[in-house]
Amino acid sequence: MKRKAIAAMIILFLAGTAQAGPNGACDGEGWHDLFDGKTLAGWKAGENPETFSVRDGAIVANGKRSHLFYVGTICDHDFQDFELTAEVMTRPGANSGIYFHTAYQAAGRPKKGYEVQINTAHLGHGNTRELKRTGSLYAVRNVFAPFVKDNAWFTMHIRVTGRRVRTAVNGVPLVDFAKPGNRGRFGRTLSSGTFALQGHDPKSTVLFRRIRVRPLPKAPWPAETRSDEEVALHKRITTFHAAHLPLIDFHVHLKGGLTMAQALAHSRKTGIGYGVAANCGQDFAIKDDKALLAYHKTLEGHPVFKGMQAEGREWVTMFSKEAIARFDYVFTDAMTFTDHRGKRIHLWRRNEVQIDDEQKFMDRYVAVTVGILNNEPIDILANATILPAALRAKYDALWTPERMDRVIEAARKNNVAIEINATSRVPSVAFVKRAKKAGCTFSFGTNNQNPKLGHLAYCLTVAEQCRLKKGNMFIPPLKTGKPTARK
Repeated sequence: MKRKAIAAMIILFLAGTAQAGPNGACDGEGWHDLFDGKTLAGWKAGENPETFSVRDGAIVANGKRSHLFYVGTICDHDFQDFELTAEVMTRPGANSGIYFHTAYQAAGRPKKGYEVQINTAHLGHGNTRELKRTGSLYAVRNVFAPFVKDNAWFTMHIRVTGRRVRTAVNGVPLVDFAKPGNRGRFGRTLSSGTFALQGHDPKSTVLFRRIRVRPLPKAPWPAETRSDEEVALHKRITTFHAAHLPLIDFHVHLKGGLTMAQALAHSRKTGIGYGVAANCGQDFAIKDDKALLAYHKTLEGHPVFKGMQAEGREWVTMFSKEAIARFDYVFTDAMTFTDHRGKRIHLWRRNEVQIDDEQKFMDRYVAVTVGILNNEPIDILANATILPAALRAKYDALWTPERMDRVIEAARKNNVAIEINATSRVPSVAFVKRAKKAGCTFSFGTNNQNPKLGHLAYCLTVAEQCRLKKGNMFIPPLKTGKPTARK
């Protein structure tokens, strides 16, 4: 059944091209092999040619930086619109890529064309933090959720038609990028050229086999149909990708009619990655390990981060550390706690919140927040600094520097990221600037209650005003760095 499902996804990804002929520079029709499985005939390396070799029917990239360019006779190694497939295997620590629309260079990284990233779990060297994962259109539309594993073959698909670039891995679409109508004004140019395989460094080993191309008829470069506002948003998001800042909404719920398919389609359209989470705790359907692990299973096979939203303060006694650790990240907020009357309240329910003294309420609220940060095994504090409806107009007055600093110091000390929430529009820019200076990290979130996921507008604005960089942003930790290993 799994093979049938993958085959069906591949058919959908390749739809509309089954009868396509080659462009005018090519001989023959259909698919062409670029690698004979035995030699590097038709390929030429730039610097450090010893990085590439052929073993057991695969091109092996391992050694000093080098790029292996296709210089063979198919289409005179000049491809404009095409589909490319390749079977790829990464070894642990591997980093590589497949370039298209590029040209031979004797040395250095290709200056022409685009790179589709190959990176399962490599985190970078030295001070370089590498987060872009396999299937990314490098620094244009980055994929941050790992979708394949090392030491296993997977199939990479790249399809370019006109100003549209799509990537898929094992038949699952990951990127669908439409370049703005004017070719030369924004970023690299979609034109034509050859392919190149990357040998990244001596610690990286990647294998390539069954590299095939299907030339497509040249698609006309269509007029831009998106509005000026849509194009501006597209360019704004691309700027964040170019800066390597993880553009991920970690606070997405499949609720209010939103399906996984809709979320993934929106992700490809906008360029925003997702972490999908369910509410887990006393007031929700997921109350024990069995239900929690069943939910985790529903997320498997999808290119998203798997999240757990812990609710209420008793959640730490309801789930085992082993079950919690199965998730990529865990987050909670301080919106459910016991008030001065000894009653369990939810800040978003007006009828439950009683405020006799605003200052005393704030002191208790800050103490609860600090207690959560100190004692609960979480990665992200969601809805940070949000106030009940009755106090929101006094946000700046009530969130004094002293109160901010108590929360900020607890978050920094416990390595908990602070969520910038696009829906509630919290925390304030002043809070984020203060937290950044203290060394905190941040995440983006929506907390949708319906299918409308938006575009993280408030998050992007805060990131711009506070000059957040990739080092300021949260990314799910490896198993050894999870909070459940510390608390």
